[in-house]
Amino acid sequence: MSERNNRPPRAAAIHDLSGFGRCSLTVALPVLSAMGVQLSCLPTAVLSTHTGGFQGYTFRDLTADMQPFFRHWKQENFEFDAIYTGYLGSAEQIGLVEEFFSLFRTEKNLILVDPVMGDHGKLYSLYTPEMAEGMKRLCKKADVVVPNMTEAAFLTGTEYQEANHNKKYLEMLCEKLLAMGARQVVLTGVAPNCGKMGVACHNGREFFVYAPERVNAHYDGTGDLFASVLLGGLLHGHALNTAAALAADFTRSCMEISLKNGTNPHHGVDFEPMLWKLGKMILD
Repeated sequence: MSERNNRPPRAAAIHDLSGFGRCSLTVALPVLSAMGVQLSCLPTAVLSTHTGGFQGYTFRDLTADMQPFFRHWKQENFEFDAIYTGYLGSAEQIGLVEEFFSLFRTEKNLILVDPVMGDHGKLYSLYTPEMAEGMKRLCKKADVVVPNMTEAAFLTGTEYQEANHNKKYLEMLCEKLLAMGARQVVLTGVAPNCGKMGVACHNGREFFVYAPERVNAHYDGTGDLFASVLLGGLLHGHALNTAAALAADFTRSCMEISLKNGTNPHHGVDFEPMLWKLGKMILD
């Protein structure tokens, strides 16, 4: 029996690490562990807090450490069932991730790219045209891309719509992303009307929208939470639409709890009390 049959699914996550604040690796590691996934972390930077809503945070860029880090993994012949990328802070880091893909891509593993570039119709202030082009290259190599509506518009050169996303617009965005090279697409922040918020998916054959009632709040890190649960579902054999709906429902439940608890939006959502449900969701 092979090692793969005797061990849990194994994923590599290429994200930054914030000492405080639920985002990036501080979300991916507990969430995927709760879903029975062994997560190997390649940190791109270490911060005292994430950059949203905090002042005077410390920041340590780990770009120079990334290549020696993953080349050691290659030397040890580590294999991954999935590779998961999030926010990347420079064109150089994007290039290093391309090298990572070339070293660790196999015929069987899955690459999930969350192209963290912007929100609310604007790219992040530090995002350069060179970085945007690099992110397009990563998306071309992905099995699954998980952009929000802003990122999908920029990646495809499509006019951004804040809300009232009709089926034609959503399906067109998905098809353009598929045409770029991605095999499957999940759009987040989909708002068919003012009372709904969810996701749109396309697996290359079928288009699917899932938009339950909107939680009237915004919390940092919910995109990382969604993508992590999505990946866990996919690694356990769920179809794209099932995994996306599972991730949307879990994220929504955590937002509801956080709203009830009066949690500071910049601290992220209170997902810890809900982690036990993830294993059950996978088994069910």
